[in-house]
Amino acid sequence: MHMENPRYLLAIGTKKGLWLATSTDRRAWDLSEPQFLMQEIPAIGIDTREGRNRLLVGVRSEHFGPTVVHSDDLGATWTEPERASIAFAEGDDAAVERIWQILPDSEERPDVVWAGVQPISLWKSTDGGETFELNRGLWEHPDKSDWGAGYGGAAAHSIIPDKQDSQLLHVAMSTGGVYRSRNGGESWERASKGISAYFLPDPEPEMGQCVHKIAADADGRLYAQNHRGVFRSDNQGEKWISIAEGLPADFGFVMLTHPRRSGTAWVIPLVSDYERVAPEGHLAVHRTDDAGETWHKFDDGLPAKDFNVVLRDAAAVDDGDPAGVYFGTRGGSVYASGDEGESFVEVASRLPDVLCVRAAVLHSGGAAG
Repeated sequence: MHMENPRYLLAIGTKKGLWLATSTDRRAWDLSEPQFLMQEIPAIGIDTREGRNRLLVGVRSEHFGPTVVHSDDLGATWTEPERASIAFAEGDDAAVERIWQILPDSEERPDVVWAGVQPISLWKSTDGGETFELNRGLWEHPDKSDWGAGYGGAAAHSIIPDKQDSQLLHVAMSTGGVYRSRNGGESWERASKGISAYFLPDPEPEMGQCVHKIAADADGRLYAQNHRGVFRSDNQGEKWISIAEGLPADFGFVMLTHPRRSGTAWVIPLVSDYERVAPEGHLAVHRTDDAGETWHKFDDGLPAKDFNVVLRDAAAVDDGDPAGVYFGTRGGSVYASGDEGESFVEVASRLPDVLCVRAAVLHSGGAAG
């Protein structure tokens, strides 16, 4: 997105509250005071469709439980529904534990917002995120009894609505793998073939993988950061191939893709599931510009030593030109790059454990609270 005098918003969800940062050049940032202090913020969506600057935030209170709140003035005021916007019906015999993902759909579907929830479930809003309806096709899938919980819980953490085909939708979960719908979510089929699961009797099963994150590039090609393994699918998840060669390690949580340029993706490798730190204790972002054929390491502006982990949603890409790349660590540092990951500046340090980072180019007007 090219915009004269752009203004950027960075939303940082942590274990103990929400911070907002704004910038005009993605190098100098103004950081707000915390909001929702002492509440967990595991999910954020920034909706800039049709001229909006809407913040959608999944808030988890130890006392009141999880809900979705929204702000149309960049955090100056918040709207919270009287009844939880995401709630199971009485007969579902389930309760919402955590909102893992909030995703505004494409420009062509300006009122649709998706949410991924624990227990593993997919929810759809058709009113901009005010209210959500449970996707019954996934909730009642015959594989459901075999889906398990990852180390952090049972998460429906990746939702990819196809930009061109409104009927095509991919969801990834930990644990369970990747599932695909060709009919707008009415029914779902497994789409994990080729993704490994060394911890299962069959190392290449049809389902049950602990996929950490999936993302789609501008041409709809899919990428996956797995619990060991980095993969790509050129056929909508029908088959996945490894693209880990050239990376220092194939474990990690982050998978980001470029909003406009096909073949460009970013990962942040960690040594392994047994050693969850960056190789040699040095955080670095790795980018491919040829769909995983080659990888390039970028660490300009990052600390020489940092033994903290970057979680799956604690990283984001904006749609600026060039695209901005952002991530936060479990040690509370947040970094921003205005040049597609080639150099970084520190936006914040010593925040609580960073769970979610989202960034966007703002429409004119509004102020971060």
